[in-house]
Amino acid sequence: MHWRNRAFVAAALVYGLLGGALALWWLSGSAPLTFNLPRIHGHLMTLGFVAMMIYGVGLHVLPRFSGRPLSSERLANLQFYLANAGLLLMIPGWAGGGPLWLHIGGGLAWLAMGLFAYNIVTTVRHYGPGG
Repeated sequence: MHWRNRAFVAAALVYGLLGGALALWWLSGSAPLTFNLPRIHGHLMTLGFVAMMIYGVGLHVLPRFSGRPLSSERLANLQFYLANAGLLLMIPGWAGGGPLWLHIGGGLAWLAMGLFAYNIVTTVRHYGPGG
């Protein structure tokens, strides 16, 4: 498995554990009310755990299912850095750092999704009768 795909899966597991721990802290009643913990938790779980796991598994499995190599390893590597930077910039925004962090982080996360979509579509696209 490519290092990047393993890193996506490892990051997904770390984000899932962090999101779960944050939820337990929030539910315990000892978390400060000034933080927007439900949104931080939600983004850690959806963008962090779910999306990163989909990226890691998808970049590994979908090219094999199509019988073709991944269209661009460079785009997938860039996607890894953008997806993680985007999520890590959004968290301070939800924690009270302001909308600038949210906009930049959200834009980077969205760009990473777009790179994934483009890379997968160009990898598995249909070439005509018989493939």
